[in-house]
Order: sequence, then structure tokens, then C-alpha cells
Amino acid sequence: MFPLKDNLPTQNLPVVTILLIALNVIAYLILQPKSGIDFSGASLDQNALFHYGAVPYELTHLGAHCEVVHNGADVTCAKGVPDGGIATVLTLFTAMFTHAGLFHLGGNMLFLWIFGNNVEDSMGRVRFVIFYLLGGLAATALQVAMGPDDIVPTLGASGAVAGVLGGYILLHPRAKILTLVFVIFFFTILELPAIIFLGVWFAQQALFGALNLTNPTGDGGGVAYFAHIGGFAFGLLAIKLFARRRNALTTPRSLAS
Repeated sequence: MFPLKDNLPTQNLPVVTILLIALNVIAYLILQPKSGIDFSGASLDQNALFHYGAVPYELTHLGAHCEVVHNGADVTCAKGVPDGGIATVLTLFTAMFTHAGLFHLGGNMLFLWIFGNNVEDSMGRVRFVIFYLLGGLAATALQVAMGPDDIVPTLGASGAVAGVLGGYILLHPRAKILTLVFVIFFFTILELPAIIFLGVWFAQQALFGALNLTNPTGDGGGVAYFAHIGGFAFGLLAIKLFARRRNALTTPRSLAS
């Protein structure tokens, strides 16, 4: 399922949401080293992903640094930060703006735009920045806790965006989400209540995360499901502390427009 838009207008211009989207796009297109732009991310500089991503092993073995060797065939971890490296703690933040491909970036930004503007409207700009970053940190924390010795970098905005989704589902459970639904080779467009759309999304993350645990040597698709779960849980728990109003509930717009 892919969201296309919701039916809740905002009372204020979502400046922070727009800025976050811009920063993610700039980071991917300009700042991340790559040999060429590729939808799958295969042409990205793999060392750059380790450089900016949050590597669980580095976070649980302070002073260690992991990098790609043998032309990408292996990963080695050793003590010390190499020349031009960044402190491990900073990767907790740079990882939120690093993506593995255009599809990865585009999907995260689509969710952030549709759900982030209303959550930002409910708490204001400064609170939303703090909420978003804390959601990303909570996401990384759970992912690291589930695999403290993993040497695969955790990266992308999806953990922080999951925090936004957790807040949205409590603020606007009855909001309508125009949704593109794929069924094998066919697709349709439905209007789904937010509680259904986001509930199904979270159930998928929990299911796939559990399958990864029961089959740790299987192909997890490179998705940090526990980061999504951690971010979503943070949003559920923290939204009432951050939100000041439930915006735009009295004037939903038609999704047909």
C-alpha cells in the first residue's frame, strides 16, 4: 500500500517538514558520494554508507570503525576513526539523512510529506524538530538493541518518519488516506481510515521483524524493521507530550479534489 494524500488541511505552512525533505534530497543528490544515480542504490559509494550510517557494532563497541574492503566483498572493523571520519555519536544524526537509493529516499519523503505536515501543525516547528529527531534516535536504539554486533549500517529517514506515523495515528485516527493498493498484478485506489492504513503498516513491520528474528540467516531485504517499530512506538508514547492541538479536524477536505 502506498499513500497518495490525506484529507486534513494544515493551518500553517509546514516549514520544518519542507526543510527536512529538502535536506534529505540535497544530502542524497549532492553530499553522498556516488559513481552515478541509480534507483536501487547499487552505484552508491559503499564506504560513504558506512561513513554516514549508524553501524550497530560501532555504537556498541565504542572506538571501533567499520569499512568496506576488497572492492565491497567484505567489511572489516578496527579501533580508531580514520582520516576524514566522523565521531560515532554523530552518525546517529547523519544516518537520518543518508539513503541507499532513489526509491528509498522517495518512499520516505512521500510518507513524511503526507503525515508530517499535520503532526508539525499540531505541535509547532521547534517541538516538531525535537520530536522528529528523538523518533529517529529511538528507532536506531531498538535496531541496535536487536542486533548489537551487526555490521550493516542503519540509514534512512524511515525511523524518524515512523515516529511521525505513530503520532499521526493517535492524533487523527479517523482521517482518510487515499491509498494505492496493489493486489498481485492489479491495483486499485481506496480511501482508508488512518487507523486502518497505519495499523496495517505497523503490523507488517512487526511481522517482518519477527520473521527476521526466527530466520536470522534469511533475506531480510535490507530493511531495518525494528527501527520502524522503535520509531512508531516512540511516536505513540510521546505524541501527547509534544502535541498542543488536534488541528484541522473540523474541516477535512474531499480526497476527490
